[in-house]
Amino acid sequence: MSELPLLACVLLSWIITCQSGPWRPCTDLLPLDLLSRGLPAAGKAQDGIRMVQSRGVRGFQFSGSPQLFSFPASQLFINCNFFPAEFSIIVTLKIPQMAPEKSEYIFSLLEGDSDELLLGLRLSQNKLHFLQKGQGSRKRITFKAVSLADNRWHTLVLAVTEQYTILTVDCGIPLEIVLDSPFPDDLDTAGSTFFIASRRRWNSLFSGMMRQLVLLPGSDATSKICPSSEPHLSALSVPQALLHLPIKPFSTDLPFYSYEAEVQVTAGVSPSCGHSEEGQLWFNTLQRGLFLCDGIKWLTLLQVKERLDYVEDHQELFTNSETFDIEVFQIPSVGLFIATANRDSNLGSGIYKWTDGKFERYQNISTYDAQAWQYFTVGKKKFLAVANCRGMDIGDQEQSIIYKWSSRKLKFIQYQTLNTFSARDWEAFHIQDEAFLAVANHRQGERNHNIDSVIYKWNPITQFFEVNQTIQTSGAYDWEFFMIGPFYFLAVANTFNGRSTVIDSTIYIWLGGMFQPYQSIKTFGAIDWEMFQIENRIFLAVANSQMLTEEGKILYSINSTIYELSMTSQAFIKFQDIETNSALDWEYFTVGDDKFLVVANSYDGTSYSLNSVIYRWQGYEGFVPVHRLNTNGCRDWEFFNTTDGSYLIYSSARAALSKVLKLRTI
Repeated sequence: MSELPLLACVLLSWIITCQSGPWRPCTDLLPLDLLSRGLPAAGKAQDGIRMVQSRGVRGFQFSGSPQLFSFPASQLFINCNFFPAEFSIIVTLKIPQMAPEKSEYIFSLLEGDSDELLLGLRLSQNKLHFLQKGQGSRKRITFKAVSLADNRWHTLVLAVTEQYTILTVDCGIPLEIVLDSPFPDDLDTAGSTFFIASRRRWNSLFSGMMRQLVLLPGSDATSKICPSSEPHLSALSVPQALLHLPIKPFSTDLPFYSYEAEVQVTAGVSPSCGHSEEGQLWFNTLQRGLFLCDGIKWLTLLQVKERLDYVEDHQELFTNSETFDIEVFQIPSVGLFIATANRDSNLGSGIYKWTDGKFERYQNISTYDAQAWQYFTVGKKKFLAVANCRGMDIGDQEQSIIYKWSSRKLKFIQYQTLNTFSARDWEAFHIQDEAFLAVANHRQGERNHNIDSVIYKWNPITQFFEVNQTIQTSGAYDWEFFMIGPFYFLAVANTFNGRSTVIDSTIYIWLGGMFQPYQSIKTFGAIDWEMFQIENRIFLAVANSQMLTEEGKILYSINSTIYELSMTSQAFIKFQDIETNSALDWEYFTVGDDKFLVVANSYDGTSYSLNSVIYRWQGYEGFVPVHRLNTNGCRDWEFFNTTDGSYLIYSSARAALSKVLKLRTI
């Protein structure tokens, strides 16, 4: 009889071992993507859910019945019905501002068909609530002063372990709450249902966007996603649909989720476009265009092509004195500026900022018969160089000065002084990763025009420009740098050799670490070169100011010429002659699909009050005149764009008055 109890114990042990096997947790100890499980099955479209891109990041937005975004807990807890006693919940969300009395559920776990809450995560203004079923009542754990409803993306990790509940937002400093008792290890989920973005009811529907909702059993997920280069977007498991979108649908079927991006509508003011705005759309009602932010700049998707209708006066800009040159430049995050090169050494030259649709005086700089300005950058440094034609006092060495923009003082301060000789122009350019600055030295003394112009090179060690090469020039007035494919060119406008203005101007090519002569072109008192490209055709226009022969005859009404690069002869050949009156400048610009050239006519031998002319590209016909603009001693033209439209500004070498003209389009 004593053997029977022993045999019974052995049999009972065998039965238990065979039936139950080794112990296993109720669910896999891997990240469980709750968000993906709440989405429609593959191949099925579903109303009430939209995929939206905001600040360059995609997420889901819910607007349908809460029943649509639910699934039984048995899909997760496959080995038993108990919710894990230790776990993390990872959420990435973006939600707009909330009313003080409003609260919304990120997710909930409800018992059976009732409204009995087993577990939930709820968000209200500046608070996050973790809810769980307790002994006879519901327990609520609240994290206060948590600013999540600010219309920005945030990633939060809620970790529950023993008696601790820890919240980490954007990989920041953890917030810890100690519980009276540990999370229960017997929370029964049998027959329960997960609801994503709600608590089954419409009034608790999550109004923001959700990118990630993950349950990680058994451990704190913070160490798995932090630190991160983008802590607000730290990811453990994001639905595949939010990671990549096909450029072209694979079939004619509609996408599973309606997809949209945030659209900003403005009347001309350009929104910022950076990494956080990547993928956003901008509709400009003024320019009638739709633009896409690529993370750096706005790309045109659709835009009504403008056409130039007429030109009208916009602003009379009174300058310190007669103006020989205008430089238009933009300082990022500061604004649009112009610098005027003014004749009077006692009054200096002015810098003006575009403010409320007009240029307002911003800074005055001492200059000495200034002839030109050049704005350029070297790395993150911003510079403005002036070409001074005279010395500070009579008999002094002429010096041109480079000014550097101070982001602290928000103005230009003197940086480097260079000896020049009646300098007429600066040209800044880069060859590969090296920065250069070329000065056009016009003459030394009163008679010697055949002198060296200088090309300076930036020394990254000393942080100054140093002489790199000298080039013999004859009364140099302008440098023009341009690229054609992999080749670098520099063209000089030679004006006068001491006897005649009928001389060669030269185009140089960069070979062997220096500029070497490439082609010489006969010019007539050349003042300016303008390079431009129309489709795959390369052009170079010269502004001829006067024909002074060795016999002393002077002609002002002469041809200025447009040359085109011949791929056959690999040289610039004459394309079109245009009659001009002591032309001093060409400016190329575009409006919509139309291409234009405007010439600065300054003097016809009897009068300085002349029409400067805008020419439009007409293909086979070349450039034809379309607008004649009355100017007085016109010296320079510059084209610029603002969010309000397109403009031209011209300077006068005869009066202390420059004019801004607006290009009216249709």
